[in-house]
Amino acid sequence: MLEIDQRAEAGEPRPQVQTVQIADLWACLGSGWRDFTKAPLFGLFFAGVYVLGGWLITWAVTAEGQFWWAVIAGTGFPILGPFIACGFYEVSRRLEAGQPLIWPEVLGVVLRQKDRQIPSMAAVVVVFFLFWNFLAHMIFALFLGRISLVNVTTSFDVFLTINGLMMLLIGGAIGAVLAGLLFALTVISLPLLLDREVDFITAMLTSLGLVVENPGVMLVWAAMIGALLVLGMLPGFLGLFLVLPLLGHATWHLYRVALSRE
Repeated sequence: MLEIDQRAEAGEPRPQVQTVQIADLWACLGSGWRDFTKAPLFGLFFAGVYVLGGWLITWAVTAEGQFWWAVIAGTGFPILGPFIACGFYEVSRRLEAGQPLIWPEVLGVVLRQKDRQIPSMAAVVVVFFLFWNFLAHMIFALFLGRISLVNVTTSFDVFLTINGLMMLLIGGAIGAVLAGLLFALTVISLPLLLDREVDFITAMLTSLGLVVENPGVMLVWAAMIGALLVLGMLPGFLGLFLVLPLLGHATWHLYRVALSRE
């Protein structure tokens, strides 16, 4: 603890990113799966938080008069998500270091992140979420504001109009840019903040530097994440019990590969 405090006071230099190969991504996935199989209860527990949230949002959207629950769950996810992700990283860190996996200790590390830089990262995610929510409403109003309101859950005809198609095209493009930027800022920043005493700005810049240094490989990684998450949502989000621990543990190993170990 004294060593960590001293490092925090002195301030660690910004880590140097390394070149990452496609083969490294598959190796990280393999290592992530091995971590999950070594400590499956931890993976299932942390994944369960996301799955329960997904069920809550689905229920809120489909249950009449309960939509406000979707707003609560939707805004809560960006706040809790980084903390839950740290659970996966801490398990992988302990397995790597040969440390015992003790529930109170692992959960304690996750809870202690509230006093470090993770809340600042959660705030960044929330800002992205709220900004995209604002833009989505603005784009919808711009293209479809004058069209008679219809129930889009029973009729998609409004999206087949010129305005509807333009809304989907422009909204999708803007959403992709925001998602890509958020991915670049967070792809390794969370495990970095868990592992080292750096501020969240340094962590985000380091993560961004990794993507700039390895654009093609990181694009493949983003595509892998997207494809696995889509598969994980079937059936009824149950696949996330496997996909989320796999990706969570794999992200720790990608972080290890991506940064030099001074």
